[in-house]
Formats: sequence, structure tokens, C-alpha cells
Amino acid sequence: MPWHQRPGPAPGEDEHLRSLGYEPELVRQMGGFGNFAVSFSVISVLSGGMTLFGFGLLTGGPAVMMWGWVAVGLAVLLVGAALAEVTSAYPTSGGLYYMAQRLGGPRWGWTAGWLNLLGLIGGIAGIDYGAASFIAAFAGLQWGTVPTPGLILAIFAGVLLLHAALNVFGVRVVSLLNSISVWWHLLGVALIVGVLAVVPSHHQSVGWVFGHFANGTGWSNPIYVSAVGLLLGGYTFCGYDASAHMSEETVNARVAAPRGIVRSIWVSLLAGFVLLAGMLFAIQDYAGTAAAAVPPAQIFLDTLGAGGAKALLLIVIGAQLFCGSAETTAASRMIYAFSRDNALPGSATWRRVSANGTPVPAVWLAVGAAFVLAVPSLWSATAYGAITAVNVVGMTPSYIIPVFLRLRQRDRFTPGPWDLGRWSRPVGIAAVVWVAVLVVLVCLPQRYPVTVDTFNYAPVTLLAVLALAWAWWRVAGDKFDVPVVADAHLARIEAQIV
Repeated sequence: MPWHQRPGPAPGEDEHLRSLGYEPELVRQMGGFGNFAVSFSVISVLSGGMTLFGFGLLTGGPAVMMWGWVAVGLAVLLVGAALAEVTSAYPTSGGLYYMAQRLGGPRWGWTAGWLNLLGLIGGIAGIDYGAASFIAAFAGLQWGTVPTPGLILAIFAGVLLLHAALNVFGVRVVSLLNSISVWWHLLGVALIVGVLAVVPSHHQSVGWVFGHFANGTGWSNPIYVSAVGLLLGGYTFCGYDASAHMSEETVNARVAAPRGIVRSIWVSLLAGFVLLAGMLFAIQDYAGTAAAAVPPAQIFLDTLGAGGAKALLLIVIGAQLFCGSAETTAASRMIYAFSRDNALPGSATWRRVSANGTPVPAVWLAVGAAFVLAVPSLWSATAYGAITAVNVVGMTPSYIIPVFLRLRQRDRFTPGPWDLGRWSRPVGIAAVVWVAVLVVLVCLPQRYPVTVDTFNYAPVTLLAVLALAWAWWRVAGDKFDVPVVADAHLARIEAQIV
């Protein structure tokens, strides 16, 4: 992926933020590695890749999992690069909605903001509930505990409280945790793959891992099944906008934040490829693994026994906890920024910043809303899945809105110090096309026959999110107060700073 960095000094970060219309309130203590780490932690191949591993086994199997991961990863890299270019121009905690407002006006900003916000909260719910499910599986191996919906919800509540507590300590703690998370993920992948490569006496062949097709969806068309199978990567490669949301706490954010977005995607692409290959080579009983409640745990059990399985599960659980903490960080910054512009009910409360520079009320709102989303899991796994589907159907369109608007601006867009140069337009067009395809894939029926339990509620969720955004716009849109700064005026301010 070619890009270039413009020569010359960047303006002071706080001065640039003021030129965008905001007074600095958060503490700028995060370095470039920490900014990359938060997006890498949210993508989390050990969270999404493991949680969705069973889904991949049924929707195309190893061939679609491996080649689909590469194809989706490269497509997402285009989206990330296009989004990174806009982030370099407008590095604020608001991220996508501020970019959309600057490039398209208040209605675009409002729509992108609500999609992004609800996607982030749905992400916390999905990630932490997945972690709770893996913790319950570990408890079952260790103590014979039965993983009931009530127990999983209780564990989920505890995980949310842990993440809220960690996030209120300040950006230094958050940055440290995310930096540890990077090495936990990379070393964890290496350890899991290394153990699975050495210990089992039997491994699948290279031809099987890269060529075996399996279909457990009920649909007969292999092309359709393969298209649905791409969602393993589509669901996992999500959350890299976290680097943009941390811009106001990052040193040299106009370069560090876009680099963080792009780096988190390509590192996740490589790490996830190795992880999926290692897991697939180690499968002993395909049907038994696909039918298991937690397929990765079944692979660990079949190859290593109970002791080894518990050890590797702890690595996965640790990664999921890091992932949920990073998602909580990103969501809280989005809530803070959206409230700063009067877009949420009770904005005066949610935009408060504590003495250590942390938006503490926004942290608690993020985890509280995520808990509410998960309550239906007590009665129906289908209902819970429909609600948390807002993560993908909300986040995916919100990523591409700033990119689409930047394309529409053509030469009127003033790039930041990190830009794609002559590749900007073709990369942006390819990114828009891929996201349009992904939104369709997310909304397709995944199982046949289509019943109440197998129906894909993602389209309903997307319409509900858009309806909610429209309704609140009608009620409070006139209070939406994003600073409007003319690009010519902004250029003059930057010239003075330099």
C-alpha cells in the first residue's frame, strides 16, 4: 500500500485542535505505538477469530476461512488507508462523525455519529459477552460448572465492571494496557500455533487446510455460502477507528493516528492468517469441532487434553479482556466527543472530564449501555444476536461515510501530513465498493431454512439504528453544535503555527 508523508514540521497538536474548534481537555500522553495498540487490541484476532471460528467451519470451511481472510484483510486495508487520510486532516475524539460533518454537513455528521456510537457499544457487548462465554467454558473444564445464560450474564457484568475500572485510571494506564495487549496477542498467537504444531501426532494436510470446502448452512449454492463465509473476516476486522478516537490524547496525532489505523490492519492480517492456519491444521474431528459449543476449546481438548486446553483458553481469555478494555476506551471517547457537541441526551453529564483527563461518566455510560444490550440473552440467544449485530451494521457504513464525502470533495479537500497522494481516489473508490458489498453480505440470510431462530436480524437492526438517529435528529438536531471552521481560515491558522 503506497502512501507518503509530506515533509515539513507539523503544527502544534493543541493549536491544531483549537483550529478545528475545540479547546484541549484530554491529556496528550499517548505515543504512536500506544495509538496503534488500541486499534490492534480492538480488532483482536484472538477475540474475533476465536469467537467466530465455529461460524467459519460451517460457512465454507477451511478454504473460505483462509482465502477469505486474506481477501477481506486486503480490502479492509484499502478502507483503513482511505479513512487514515481523512483522519490526518481532522484528528479529533469524535472521529468519523466530525470528519463527516466537516466534509458533508450536519446531517451526514449526525448519521455517521449515531451509527458509529451504537456500533461501538454493540462492540463492547459482543466482545465482553464472548469473553464471558470463554470464561464459562474454562470454568466448565476446571470445576464442571454448567454455563447457563444467567451465569454468563453475571460473568459479563463482572467483565464490564473490570473494564470500566481500568479505564477511569487515565490515559497512561490505558496506553500501557494496550501496549501489553499487542505483545500478549502476538506471543499468544505464536504460542498457540507453536504448541498445536508440535504436540498433536496428527495434522491435516496443506491441501486440506487451503482447499477443503464445508457447508453447514443448509444453502446449496457454494458461491453464496462462500460469500457468507467472508463475514469471519468482515466481523473481525472492525474497530480500527479507535486510533482516530484517541487522537486528542496522542502525540503527533496527525501522523500517529493514521499510521495506527493502517498498521493495526496489516499486523492483524498477518497474525490472523497464522492463527487460523495453526488451528485448522490441528483439527482432529471436524464434525465434532464444528458442533461444539466453543470450537477452539474443542480443538485444544482433542489435541492437548484438559490441562493444555485450559492453559491455551487462558491466553484467549486474556486477549478478549484486552480487546474489551480497548473497545471501552474508544466508545467512551466517542461518547465524550458526541456529548461535547450536544448530540446525546444528558450531554452535559457525559462530556465531563475528571482531574486525570479521563471522561469518566462516558466510560460508565458505555459499559452500562452494553449491559442493557445483553440482558435479552437471558431469554433468547437469537434476540441477543440481533441486538449486538448493531456492531457491524453500525460500524461498517460509518467507516465509509467520511471516505465517500472526501471523494465527493475532490480537490476541495485539504489533506493532512499523512496522505495517499495520487492513489487517494482509486483507493477511496475501491474502499466504498467493498463496504457496499460487505453491508449486503452482513444482511444476507446465513442459515436455511429461514425461521425465527435462524433469521438474520442485521437488516432490521440497521433500519432501527437509522430510525433512531432520524427520530432524535427531529427532536434535538437543532442543538447539534459541531464547530464550523472554514478550510481557508484553518489554513491561515496552521500557517501561523508553523
